[in-house]
Amino acid sequence: MNTTYISLLASAIVLVFLFFLKTKKVSFGARVLTAMILGIAAGVIFKESAQVIAPVGKIFVGLIKMVVIPLVMTAIISSITSLESPAQLKKIGFKTIGLLLGTTAIATIIGIIIGNVMDLGAGIQFAKDASFQAREIPTFAKVLTDMIPSNPVASMAAGNIIPVIVFSVFIAVAIIIEGGRKPETVKPVKDFINSFSKIMFRITKLVIGLAPYGVFGLMANISGKYGLATLIPLGKVIIAVYIGCIIQVGFVYSGLVALVAKVNPIKFFKKIYPAQVVAFTTQSSYGTLPVTIKSLTNRVKISEKIASFVAPIGSTVGMNACGGLYPAIAAVFVARIFNIEMSMGDYALLVATTTFASIGIAGVPGTASIAATVVLSTLGLPIEGIAMLLGIDVVIDMARTATNVTGAAVTALLVASSEGEFDRAAFENDSKDDNEGFS
Repeated sequence: MNTTYISLLASAIVLVFLFFLKTKKVSFGARVLTAMILGIAAGVIFKESAQVIAPVGKIFVGLIKMVVIPLVMTAIISSITSLESPAQLKKIGFKTIGLLLGTTAIATIIGIIIGNVMDLGAGIQFAKDASFQAREIPTFAKVLTDMIPSNPVASMAAGNIIPVIVFSVFIAVAIIIEGGRKPETVKPVKDFINSFSKIMFRITKLVIGLAPYGVFGLMANISGKYGLATLIPLGKVIIAVYIGCIIQVGFVYSGLVALVAKVNPIKFFKKIYPAQVVAFTTQSSYGTLPVTIKSLTNRVKISEKIASFVAPIGSTVGMNACGGLYPAIAAVFVARIFNIEMSMGDYALLVATTTFASIGIAGVPGTASIAATVVLSTLGLPIEGIAMLLGIDVVIDMARTATNVTGAAVTALLVASSEGEFDRAAFENDSKDDNEGFS
């Protein structure tokens, strides 16, 4: 029998097996890892014939691209309009968003440094399609002017993310201002945006739920084309992301907690440990929100007003690891495998792009790939390189999500401390039950 038919039959059996694992309630992470291993095995065994399953992976990547613009747009508007008035936007909102974006910029710099020091992408050969042509990274001036959406609809149709983000911010601010004058006028719009945002989150979860099948198709195709030796260097990417997350938490967050909030970082991390564990295991910032808010209010002793506002915003805006650290590492990795030289100006542009594009990332598993797609497409880097990272995404997403949730908690502490909404005495009282609220 032709090896192509055998490969197709084997692939079909694997896809059915992956669906069977889902019916048996096997965890999402375990299914994606299983798909990655089986995809690599299929590629090694069937080689070029394994490319018969490539369309499955391409469809999955296409679905990710499909949700990017509506997801980002609705998430930004719904997050910003959750503020009740222009005064609150200027006060608590600016502090929250400023801290989240500032730490995202720092995370991006950390990712750039680690990516270059570890020379990520070295030794990986990526065969280009006949139609593929490497694009030059646009200048900062061009990106700056292109940020202004002269035609928002055209920007959406062309997949230009940054102008859509700018347009969304304008809409959100206008809704807040108009809502302060005539609340009844904007209420239908806010209700629609909030409902549509939830629908987009649901669509995103449905798309990400297809990851095991997409990852199998991608990894079978890649390993079949380039061989197992090509995939080994991806282990460096896993190590790089974990090192970056450790630095972000151990130095950046700890420094802010100790120097700005004047709180013992070790004690603070101990207080929010339940949220970190849930984030690490569920890989969902949104799924962790109830635990995050309860940790902040019951254990850290932050007012419910601040905790309930900052934590949800932190699940959408910034997200240091998914929005900054990982896209930066992905950009360095992709540029290296496609032999695209990046200058200091390019890296400055990368920091600006990741920071700005990190607004509106949905806190559900797998959307870091969407953030990386946004950044790569804006910089003109070939998004085809992301396909090679999807197979290890589940491994690194655990650390990314825990880092994101930690960053949101740190931001809540800093905002609460500056607003007098942090009960420092209760926090320092070690006689309190640290397990309060977590039976």
